[in-house]
Amino acid sequence: MAETGRSADDARRRSLRPLKRLFPYILRYRKLVVGALLSLTAAALITLTLPMAVRRMIDHGFSGSDSAFIANYFSMLVVIAAILALASACRYYFVITLGERVVADLRRDVFSHVTKLSPAFFDTAQSGEIVSRLTADTTQIKSAVGATASIALRNVILGLGAVAMMIVTSPKLSSLVIAAIPLIVLPLVAFGRSVRRKSRAAQDTLAEATAYASEQIGSMRTLQAFTNERLVTGRFGQAVESAFTAARSSVFARSFLTFFAIFTIFSSVVAVLWFGSRDVLSGALSPGTLGQFLLYSVFAAGALGALSEVWGELSQAAGAAERLTEILAEEPAIIAPAAPKPLPSPARGLVEFRDISFSYPSRRDLPTLHGLNFSVKSGETVAIVGPSGAGKSTVFSLLLRFYDPQYGQILVDGVDVREADPQEVRNRIAIVPQDTTIFAASARENIAFGRPGATNAEIEQAAREALADEFIERLDKGYDTPVGERGVMLSGGQRQRVAIARAILRDAPILLLDEATSALDAESETLVQTALERLMQGRTTIVIAHRLATVLKADRILVMDAGRIVEEGTHKSLVEKGGIYARLAKLQFETGADAFRGAAE
Repeated sequence: MAETGRSADDARRRSLRPLKRLFPYILRYRKLVVGALLSLTAAALITLTLPMAVRRMIDHGFSGSDSAFIANYFSMLVVIAAILALASACRYYFVITLGERVVADLRRDVFSHVTKLSPAFFDTAQSGEIVSRLTADTTQIKSAVGATASIALRNVILGLGAVAMMIVTSPKLSSLVIAAIPLIVLPLVAFGRSVRRKSRAAQDTLAEATAYASEQIGSMRTLQAFTNERLVTGRFGQAVESAFTAARSSVFARSFLTFFAIFTIFSSVVAVLWFGSRDVLSGALSPGTLGQFLLYSVFAAGALGALSEVWGELSQAAGAAERLTEILAEEPAIIAPAAPKPLPSPARGLVEFRDISFSYPSRRDLPTLHGLNFSVKSGETVAIVGPSGAGKSTVFSLLLRFYDPQYGQILVDGVDVREADPQEVRNRIAIVPQDTTIFAASARENIAFGRPGATNAEIEQAAREALADEFIERLDKGYDTPVGERGVMLSGGQRQRVAIARAILRDAPILLLDEATSALDAESETLVQTALERLMQGRTTIVIAHRLATVLKADRILVMDAGRIVEEGTHKSLVEKGGIYARLAKLQFETGADAFRGAAE
């Protein structure tokens, strides 16, 4: 089934013309397009007048030794050169500006689309690969939309105009040239397809190398801690070498394409010149007319030769556009319904899971949840505990509607989340994840991520409630201090408190805590737990806990195992049952007590 899908996808890809996807972006800026076309046309037409001036000088100026006639023609050529220079300058401005504008829009749209894709897409996609498409591929397209496309269009106009003037100048010689065109163009098209395939392979290979480098750079501390510099350098070197080999293959194909085009084109010009010289000797053609025809043939040959090089660059751009089109063609698995059902206002924070069964898209054969049923009342605190792999974090992912269950319903305030707008559902939820995400920005900006537009006073109040203000105010620039990529300038406990402040600032009716105090020392944990207790008042709170000491005050505890709720109750009642929870509690509390006694002794 997978092979069939890939074959159909490959066939669809071969039938596409990826550069067509750029047309809507180009047509947004009609003034730039019109300016570029007028400049291109003017430059090409002015260039086409030069051979006629040369013919008149040869046939009339030199033959009569009329120096005044020649002087006038040279003066006219200077004027033509000035107009040509102005048209070329305008062409450069319009086309380069158009290229920059189109690529800026394309990058924005691709990034915007990526942010809307469901987590299932990122389960298999590499972030470095996506970044490569946003940077390297769009740069390739910028070159195509700008300089390359304008050069191609200019040479098309110049080539067609030159061929038309060749026919006017000498139909006999033109017939020889036109007869040779299919022998030149058809191989160019065939070689161009090969160039496009090789260019796509080169871009894919480079993107893989970029993705690997991005992953390793983001894990530099772990890399150095395990002294694996030589290992990852070797692997990246192999990836770069593979990218070079693929690029070299693409370059060789383009080089051969250029050789074939230039050799065949100029060989045909030499052949036409030989036939023309015989007509001049017989008196059937004037020297000036032959010179005019020769210049037009050189223009036509040069245009075709330039198009052969441009064809390779456009093929590369087509490969880049194809890769971007693939991202834009990705449909998010989670979308708002056509007529989303509004959530009731004011929010109450009711949560209910009804007979939920779920498997991750990348692991359909491994069910994660089986017939899960539970509800959380408004303002209630419910803890979910259980061994690793029990499905606890999956509950949060489904509630946030990162995925949809295969069976069952999830309700927020009585509304099935599949019938509501995902944005509205998520607006009612604040989360403090175990794996805290800190951005390469200031402490203030990281906290404000919880509610963009919050005032400085609100941000600082949230930090105080999360007990983050005491270390933030000691930073060099206080709240405006950059905390480094992934918050490397902060300790684990400090990063966690910033995440808690972010959730406090969000002020949502439903609070999700995924071991929110796991990275804190004992003193900080006590203080932050107090802050969290204040935060949880009046809110529906679901806590995922690996350390059972953090759930002792929960209204209810749900014990999960193998995707099912196997026990439910308070800490005291569950310990008395002697089941899974009692075993976990005994293991943790007795181990902790033994460790404490050992340290004291």
